[in-house]
Amino acid sequence: MKKVEAIIRPEKLEEVKDALGKYGIKGMTVTQVVGCGLQKGRVGVYRGHEYSINLLPKLKIEIVLLDHQVEVVAEIISQNARTGEVGDGKIFVFPVEDAVRIRTGESGNDAI
Repeated sequence: MKKVEAIIRPEKLEEVKDALGKYGIKGMTVTQVVGCGLQKGRVGVYRGHEYSINLLPKLKIEIVLLDHQVEVVAEIISQNARTGEVGDGKIFVFPVEDAVRIRTGESGNDAI
């Protein structure tokens, strides 16, 4: 099993979610996060004074998958979250040792 974490722009969530649903992904966790990378924030103006916004709003999508699904899911996320601009996000893949479905007690691949 693998865990895919994707940091994306908030406005791209529906596109990514719809595309993953068409592939058959039934479950995911979405968290509102803030961060910066190459984008380095932006400058805002409030009552005539400039201030910098270093951390920008992003969404983190977490999905636990079977090993053979990872490449396709990463490609789906990448294609649907891409704008071509700096700040589109990143995808990370981690190994998952085990999973347990709390309701039934199923574990391993059966819990996914």
